[in-house]
Amino acid sequence: MTAKMNRRDFGKALALGAASLTVPGCVSASGPIGRLKRRKPNLLFIWTDEQRADTMAAYGNTRIHTPNLNKLAGESAVFERAYVTQPVCTPNRSAVMTGLWPHTSGCIKNNIPLPSEIRCLPELLDDPDYRTVYMGKWHLGDEIFAQHGFEEWVSMEDGYSRYYRDGRDRSKRSDYHHFLIGHGYRPDSGSKFSRGFAARRPIEHCKPKFLEIKACEFLRRNRSEPFILYINFLEPHMPFFGPLDNEHDPDEVDLPANFSDPLEENEPLRYRVKREACREKYGKDEKSIRELIAKYWGLVTQVDRSVGAILKTLADLDLAEDTIVVYTSDHGDMMGAHNLVEKSVMYEEAAKVPWLMRIPQMKGWGRLIRNPVSQIDTVPTLLELMGAKRTYDLPGRSLVPLITEGKVFRDHVFIEWNPNSGAIKVKRGGTKLASKEELKRVENEHSRGVISPDGWKLCLSDVDKSQLFNLNEDPGETVNLFDSGRHKDIISRLTKKIRQWQESVQDKVEV
Repeated sequence: MTAKMNRRDFGKALALGAASLTVPGCVSASGPIGRLKRRKPNLLFIWTDEQRADTMAAYGNTRIHTPNLNKLAGESAVFERAYVTQPVCTPNRSAVMTGLWPHTSGCIKNNIPLPSEIRCLPELLDDPDYRTVYMGKWHLGDEIFAQHGFEEWVSMEDGYSRYYRDGRDRSKRSDYHHFLIGHGYRPDSGSKFSRGFAARRPIEHCKPKFLEIKACEFLRRNRSEPFILYINFLEPHMPFFGPLDNEHDPDEVDLPANFSDPLEENEPLRYRVKREACREKYGKDEKSIRELIAKYWGLVTQVDRSVGAILKTLADLDLAEDTIVVYTSDHGDMMGAHNLVEKSVMYEEAAKVPWLMRIPQMKGWGRLIRNPVSQIDTVPTLLELMGAKRTYDLPGRSLVPLITEGKVFRDHVFIEWNPNSGAIKVKRGGTKLASKEELKRVENEHSRGVISPDGWKLCLSDVDKSQLFNLNEDPGETVNLFDSGRHKDIISRLTKKIRQWQESVQDKVEV
């Protein structure tokens, strides 16, 4: 670990760009490939879909095969406790891209298009010098069409065409579709390729390799200009299988410590009903879950290999020292915790994600940041690191002071949940846990959560059970203390924090 750089020195470094850069137009001879130096930092933003935090060594998992992510973590600021704004795709994606809470942008559930007037990071930075491209899954509306400040668009998903806005051509297909056609494949689902079909291809024809190829091509084409490159892998998102299914031995997989948590009746009804459906779909015995986790790990390894190739290309082009690299995910996955699978719950496994930031001015750092942080701060942090010309009225704050000096400006982290597609799933034949009326009620649940610096987590629901956990003593969240009668002072204190936060972000939901 290197010595800390104070914020004043860090600011000077940002103003000058990467350390010791020459004036634009001078060719560097410091790397294997000469290039034009520039003062503005590049951004390589890599994210995945549904990746738990504990899927690399930096987060305690030394059994999963992620050598490239482990190396990146050793050179990065690693946020040990990074939380999403809402544990499901579209809402949190909107926050990561815009810096706005889901209830502010209106993207409160899956498949709501991000309004065109709401700006994403390239639009907020508003610097014409940058080449901008988005690659992979978008899930914020009009999936395969360039938008929101991105000049180039490499599309991958064709399953969202029914959600396109009026006027969009629903017969058009993604770049990945044409990639498969070019390799001699024919659609298996009408005129489209299903996710399952894609996941069953040889690794060189799967989605991670496709994105790797496209990303490396972009880097080679744009090595002489500042760039913003977002790459979003679908993996390790379901269907939870792929070409590396046998990469990890299920017998070497550790089950979650809370795998056998019974989910007592004081836990949310929506969660208990969802667990029934998960046990039916994925299995409830240890063997089934170990096999599922092993395949899930294989998908992470598949991403790791492509990330390694992209980072190697960045280095081979002598661009690494000029490029901010971010690695994170849009939410986690339960993967057997509480005998649940998938997301859409407020438990740690779904709400926490990996978050790495390799920053050129901090070359060589491998720093673990233990303070809980929120992805609502992603955009403000990147805007500062990239030298934005103006500030914006965003609810988040830059994490640069925390990274450089350990200064904490917000000591509580907040999470929200809004009625969402797929929020509740019922096993075949129905459930005896609730009537249809009760199911409809909890399906439309709102909840608001807070994580305190002293290790408490409170989740208030408007129509379902609320939760209180002592994360210091019960990190697996197996004992809901909300109705115990022993912690009224803590509930009162944290409820006040939630109310203050709601007022500050104009959140009118009553929980």
